Amino acid sequence: MPGIRNLRNGRNLRGICNRAALLTAPLVAIGVLGGAAAPAGAATPHPAESLTCRGEGVDPHALVRYRTETVIHAPLRTIWKLQTDVERWPSWRGAATTADRLDHGPFRKGSAFRWTTPVPPNPTTPATSLEITSTVEQLKHDSCIRWTGPAVAEGVHIDGVHVWNFTKVKGGVRVSTEETHTGAEVEADVPAATKILGQGLEAWLRDLKSAAEATAHGRPQ
Repeated sequence: MPGIRNLRNGRNLRGICNRAALLTAPLVAIGVLGGAAAPAGAATPHPAESLTCRGEGVDPHALVRYRTETVIHAPLRTIWKLQTDVERWPSWRGAATTADRLDHGPFRKGSAFRWTTPVPPNPTTPATSLEITSTVEQLKHDSCIRWTGPAVAEGVHIDGVHVWNFTKVKGGVRVSTEETHTGAEVEADVPAATKILGQGLEAWLRDLKSAAEATAHGRPQ
């Protein structure tokens, strides 16, 4: 969710499409883009009303914004555990190379974590790694999470705000997510940056759905 250095010269973000899904994260969160991503649910790049957690949402002034959702046929406790046990992300999230908690104890408001995602080489830049550091700003157990933080690599700094909502529905849980990005790199080509962000979030939801449903049915991930 593309020569990144060229972005500083006002060129577009299209080259990034083969690199990383920024930020999805938590930022930002970010997931690596492995090509076109099949939608995980109903996507709404520019929703009229943003997701919130304890009254706080994404950056209302951000030009790059994406929202999507999917229904996962697994218990809420399983989904919540997978999403908040960040140090286990590399075991089920294709975009997460490393993931480390920067604090201890239950995942809560104030918790911080750092994770990395690979950025493959392209015609203008060598292979590198995007590092994302996130801080949980709001959280309601089994209901919502909102985290913020930067994604950085050589010549790149993108700030993100990421909100997750978890709602029980018949047969499972509707997981909704929305993220915004700000920074010169993404604002140089908003449509391309939005597409990248969307692909990253769709991939994240697909991975979460696959891992949660496999766990719920006793299948190996």
